[in-house]
Amino acid sequence: MGKRFWICSIVVSVAAMVLGLIVHGVILRADYIALADLYRSRAESSARAPWVLTAYALIGFAMTWLYYRLHEGDQMRLRSGLEFGLAIGLVSFVPWHILVYVGQPLPLSLMLRQSLLDLVAAGLLGMLLAWLRPRRRVLTAPDG
Repeated sequence: MGKRFWICSIVVSVAAMVLGLIVHGVILRADYIALADLYRSRAESSARAPWVLTAYALIGFAMTWLYYRLHEGDQMRLRSGLEFGLAIGLVSFVPWHILVYVGQPLPLSLMLRQSLLDLVAAGLLGMLLAWLRPRRRVLTAPDG
C-alpha cells in the first residue's frame, strides 16, 4: 500500500464527510431539530467534533483498504464500485440505523430515510473508489 492508497483513503474520507454533511446536516436536519431532546446539545456535540473526523477517516481508510484487497486489477468498473459500496452500506450503515432505532425512540420514517440516504452515499463512495482505482499504476513515458 503505497502513496496512492493513502491519497485515495484521504479523498474517500473527505467525500464521506461531505456526503454525511449533505445527508445529516442538510437533508435530515429538520428531523434532528424536531427530536433535539433525544440528542446531545450543540455545545456537547461541538466538544466531540474530533470524533466525527476520526469516524470519517476510518470510513475512508477501511473502504479503501477493503476495495484495495478485493479488487486485484486496476481497471475502472463503476458498477463494481457501486456494488462494493452498497455491500459496505448493507453491512454497516443500514444495520447501525436499525439498531439505533431499536434503542432510541426515533420515528420509523427517519430510520428508513437515514438508511436509504446512507446506502446511496455508500454506493457513491464505492463508485468513487472504482474511479480512483487505488491499485492503479502510474503510467510513465517509455524510455527511448
